[in-house]
Amino acid sequence: MFSGTVRRPRPWLMLAFGVTAQASSTVFVSTPAFLIPLLHTERGLSLAQAGLLASAPTLGLVLTLIAWGALSDRIGERWVIASGLAITALAAVAAMFVDSYLALGALFLVGGMASASPNAASGRVVIGWFPKERRGLAMGIRQMCQPLGVAIAAVSVPLLAASGGIAAALVVPAALCGVSAVLCAIGIVDPPRPPRKAAAGEDAHPQAVWRPYRETSLLWRIHAVSMLLVVPQFTVSTFGLVWLVSQLHFSSLAAGIVIGVSQFAGAIGRIGVGVLSDRVGSHLRPLRWVSVCAVGVMLLMATASALGSVPAAVVLIVAAIVTVADNGLAYTSVAEIAGPFWSGRALGAQNTGQFLAASVVGPAVGALIGWVGYPIAFAVVALCPAVATPLVPRDRELAVVPA
Repeated sequence: MFSGTVRRPRPWLMLAFGVTAQASSTVFVSTPAFLIPLLHTERGLSLAQAGLLASAPTLGLVLTLIAWGALSDRIGERWVIASGLAITALAAVAAMFVDSYLALGALFLVGGMASASPNAASGRVVIGWFPKERRGLAMGIRQMCQPLGVAIAAVSVPLLAASGGIAAALVVPAALCGVSAVLCAIGIVDPPRPPRKAAAGEDAHPQAVWRPYRETSLLWRIHAVSMLLVVPQFTVSTFGLVWLVSQLHFSSLAAGIVIGVSQFAGAIGRIGVGVLSDRVGSHLRPLRWVSVCAVGVMLLMATASALGSVPAAVVLIVAAIVTVADNGLAYTSVAEIAGPFWSGRALGAQNTGQFLAASVVGPAVGALIGWVGYPIAFAVVALCPAVATPLVPRDRELAVVPA
């Protein structure tokens, strides 16, 4: 253990704070998307204009992920998370009182920029306080934050918007982010780090001089793998509903139920694959297995139309489980390889790459479907995990990483 006296908290309590922070920021980022019906049908905005407002928080988040990560590497995770959530809450409160859509979009952008702080820093809190043999489970639970946050926004925002407009809808993200900021400021304890400078007559700790992006290709490869695996993930989540309705003639209600089940199953699957990684003592081997399975499920999606509606629904649920299972594995691997002085920046880069890849999926795969149809488009998407599989590092390559 590193030198110095460090208050040792309960790891599960730190995980709870991390989950709360990440879920709260996700509620803010997701809220504008659930305002689109109000903005379009009642306020007269075009779908393009409403969609632009809805995308503002995500754009802000992408712009600042690496910066928040670098700051957490410098000053620690506690105040990065707390201050980012506080700014997000203030942006949500301010957005309640503006009349201009330009001002509303600007505040959504600022709030999104601030909401990136838990994305970049909360993972290090979990990694730093859990032993290696339990990190898979812990990170699997943490990775449930996104569907949890989206679910909270989906349940609350449309109802509040219908009764009280935009201001009422923003009460939930403002309150959650504000309360989370206070809780994290009080409760989070930064994981210990080795000293940045060696004492007189001593050599610097290996992790203090480790430069993971210069000395190895491991992080670059995992970033590339994750970007490639985002393609099938967002293909399934973006086009799964319309595929069921337009190609397999599901009713909107039935298709919605299948998608809901698939999202819940995917969240549970993240925990399951995390437990598996703890059992096998590796995050990279299961990551390679998931990548191979993603090839298979996308090819199954390509042939599912010919199987009938019930088998196709089962295939979609399985695809939803498989295509999200890599997130926690890659995230944990990045944090461990980067080490305590680079994990913030590395995790910020990891998320930035994934968000950028995800932003391309909608228009690119949508155009591909329009050109060649769903079966061939799904088969083409299977090429992405096929390319990703050989890029996943082998466990023996981790020998270069300082302990």
